Amino acid sequence: MPLQQSTAPGAGPAAAAPSDPARSAEAQIGKVASLLGSLEGAPAPLAPVATSVLDSAELALENKLVQVRLGIASSLFAAIRAKHAPTAHHSMRVALSCSAWAATLGLNDEDRDLLEVAALLHDIGKIGVPDSILLKPAQLTADEYQLIERHRLIGVDILRSCCTSLSVLQIVQHAGAWFDGSREGQQVTGELLPLGARILAIVDAFDSMTTDQVYRRALARERAFAELFSHAGRQFDPRLVQEFCNYINADPVKLQSVVARRWLKDLQGTEGDGSLWQLTAASPSSPAAKTEILFHRKLLESMQDAVVFIDSSLKILLWNRAAERLTGIPTGSIEHKQWTPSVVNLRDEKLKLIREEQCPVTQAIESGVQTLRRLSIIGRNGEQVEIDAHLVPVQSKSGTKHGAALLLHDASNQITLEERIESLHEQATRDPLTHVANRAEFDQIMATCVETHLDRQLPCSLIMCDIDHFKKVNDTYGHQAGDEVLVTFAALLRRHCRTGDLVARYGGEEFVLLCADCNNATATRKAEEIRLEITEVAMPSLQGKSVSASFGVTELQSGDSAETFLRRSDRALYQAKANGRNMVVQLGSGMVGGEKIEKRRGWFSWLQPAAATQTVLERSMVTSMPFNIVVEKMRGFVSDHEAQIESVTEDQLVLKIDGHQAPAARRSSDRAVPFIVEMKFEEVPFASDDKPTYSMMRTIIHITIRPQRDRDRRHQDILDCAQGLAASLKAYLVAQDYDKPPA
Repeated sequence: MPLQQSTAPGAGPAAAAPSDPARSAEAQIGKVASLLGSLEGAPAPLAPVATSVLDSAELALENKLVQVRLGIASSLFAAIRAKHAPTAHHSMRVALSCSAWAATLGLNDEDRDLLEVAALLHDIGKIGVPDSILLKPAQLTADEYQLIERHRLIGVDILRSCCTSLSVLQIVQHAGAWFDGSREGQQVTGELLPLGARILAIVDAFDSMTTDQVYRRALARERAFAELFSHAGRQFDPRLVQEFCNYINADPVKLQSVVARRWLKDLQGTEGDGSLWQLTAASPSSPAAKTEILFHRKLLESMQDAVVFIDSSLKILLWNRAAERLTGIPTGSIEHKQWTPSVVNLRDEKLKLIREEQCPVTQAIESGVQTLRRLSIIGRNGEQVEIDAHLVPVQSKSGTKHGAALLLHDASNQITLEERIESLHEQATRDPLTHVANRAEFDQIMATCVETHLDRQLPCSLIMCDIDHFKKVNDTYGHQAGDEVLVTFAALLRRHCRTGDLVARYGGEEFVLLCADCNNATATRKAEEIRLEITEVAMPSLQGKSVSASFGVTELQSGDSAETFLRRSDRALYQAKANGRNMVVQLGSGMVGGEKIEKRRGWFSWLQPAAATQTVLERSMVTSMPFNIVVEKMRGFVSDHEAQIESVTEDQLVLKIDGHQAPAARRSSDRAVPFIVEMKFEEVPFASDDKPTYSMMRTIIHITIRPQRDRDRRHQDILDCAQGLAASLKAYLVAQDYDKPPA
């Protein structure tokens, strides 16, 4: 199915502007990095907040960045932000990513300028899209998608009336074109398409895929890469897709530095120049007002009950963390959308779906009367959840209706997975210094968590973090100061926990955060929020200085064990530290498209041989990843499974994996089974039937798994073990089963 580019883009908060305009660009990189949420250093964008509660300094920096690139045309960006703030934030992320990538591609300054301006304004045509479609809190129908696609033509018409650069117009016009020309009405194909348009198309799609939408969670980066490769040669330039993958795996700190220097170099010159065309941030006029807003935001974020603010036009202004936790709908995908009862599958006391004309929110706004009703919604696990809905109309003293506040309290008596884990959490033995769980209790709880989430096919993520240069803190300020840093960091991690999450001190200055029912993108966003916050905490014992931390994030995958889950997170943390520290690195493809391993439970299953021959399992898979990337993924598989390479040739790899225990193993007598895994790789061209000219290579993997020892063939869980290994390989390679039998 073709990718839909940025039909409902997510948003990320702007970064705070430095108080001293004369500070160097390098000193501002950390602030700009929070705005560059889609760059590799922060692979997934941060959760958006309503524009009305953006910090004035954050909004001011975004305004300055836009003005440096657009000048007088910055009013166009202000217009799209007023129309739909998530689209503006998406455009900013895409523009900054295009700028950094263009630097690695060696584009000259003039071409790079044109690309940046085109990327900032590529969605300007959404000004002409009806709110009923742009704010729709659900996946678009085919007809609605065709209608919203008209925004590209509208955007070109808007720009043509004020933009004198033919190159910018052509980039915006052709950004939605498909490389092979198969899109209806397309005239130009292949490398005749402007280079900027081909670059913009890839970055636009990648940002949309890795941003939460109402109808789906953000994809893990590796799955987004797989989607790009699967559409390479048809929708995207295959050469540029490969280059984009190389760019994402480059040094993110250097890339951010390049972008910051380029985008901030003219800020001092624009300060106080008296220009008529300058964006100004609507912000509180006094420090007291700013402090009051901070109190309100902290209160809403920490509440256990879901809180939703809905204006008089039924647009959702705020969706707090508890609402995200209760419904499973990410904040970034629902704010600025239109409220309808179907958003949460709202049902009345008789479990009948509430129609729009019967919506209690609409009734509360119109009547001006508070109501409290026992209703039900579909929770984040897809199950019906009883709630107490408290609807509070919001009116001015003059009687003007501004909207309503909706408070949702979970009234169900169901004991959820998270509550069971929370019960274990409360019983855990605490680390005496930081008062979080210790390593022994973490190991026990994680084993249970991994087993349960795999069995129920629920996402679960692990964040491993390490305080940067902690030895220097102890050596410079003393161990008591080091203890204060540890306590402060542990408290910060606990503040970012939901019900069911677990924080533990893994050892020394290393901590882990186990996030139940949480995918890769959400965990990465949480890690990025923690990373930014710890750098802003001034510590008295460090003479008012702050510390930084590095983070490795991964999501549970099919075929994982607690050990592979932990090693992959540790590998991500190692990459973060190797790339310069003070960053978040995400690894793994997650549970999307995973397969559940069926386990045999019969009393006499141990009498049955796993196979008539020594080979237990044969399977063929295909991945859209080219062979050079498959090699990199296999390195990760070998590392996380602690496999030994028995032999390797140009197209064949034989591994020995010791100590692989079946997922069903419970008894101490269940011994681990060593396996031999043979893989043959075959690269084949894949071209569309109607456009065979543009092709991309696919990699086919033929897998054979057998126990190392013949006596293990009658082990009751031998087939389960082999299936687990095959499922793990499938997840690492982001592959699909291949029907054609091996040659």
